[in-house]
Amino acid sequence: MQYMLMCCIDENHWQALPQRERDRVMQEYGAWIDDIRKSRHHLATGKLRPSSTANTIRERAGKPVITDGPFAETKEQLGGYHLVECRDLDEALSIAGRIPTLPVGGTVEVRQLEPAL
Repeated sequence: MQYMLMCCIDENHWQALPQRERDRVMQEYGAWIDDIRKSRHHLATGKLRPSSTANTIRERAGKPVITDGPFAETKEQLGGYHLVECRDLDEALSIAGRIPTLPVGGTVEVRQLEPAL
C-alpha cells in the first residue's frame, strides 16, 4: 500500500528558528530519507517552495480564477511530501513518526493513496 506523508509547519516559526537548528533538522532529514530508502519504503520525496510563491485555481461560473498565494489562510503550510510503500497504516505511521520536523513544531498528515485508475 502506498501512503502520502504530507509535512506541514508554520513557515514563520521555521524561519524564526536559529539557522544552526534548521541545519541540524535538515541533516537529520537526510539521514531519515537514507534510512527509508535502505528499507525500501521510499518511493518519492519533494520539498515545496514557500507558500507565498503558490498560485491557487478555482472555478467560478464555469471559468478558471487564478489567485496568488495558498488556498486558505492557515497556521501551518504544506512544506513537502514523501510517498512511501508500507504493508499497513501502522507501518506508515511509524515511519512518519520519525520525521525530524516533528520536534520543532511540524505536523505530518498520513493518507493512503487510492489505487490508480
